[in-house]
Amino acid sequence: MCVKNKDANNIICRCEDITREQILKCIADGYRTLDEIKRVTRAGMGPCQGRTCRSLIATELSRAYGVPMEDVLMSTFQPPVKPISLGALADAYME
Repeated sequence: MCVKNKDANNIICRCEDITREQILKCIADGYRTLDEIKRVTRAGMGPCQGRTCRSLIATELSRAYGVPMEDVLMSTFQPPVKPISLGALADAYME
């Protein structure tokens, strides 16, 4: 799978600065799940924990393997589900 169009440099994961081309290369290399791609590229491991990029990567997997989006195994969010400040964590710990 070779990417030679203007969409190749589109950023898929803003937190980790991962492009569509990098995701498609992973797929071409045989990675089949979001978790596999996450481990190789760090996509979805930034501050938003994949809230933005999970569905974009799932779309690429769906297209590449010809499976419905519902069949693409979605990874889970890691705590905290919402970004919180360290001050809030410290306050909770001190109570």
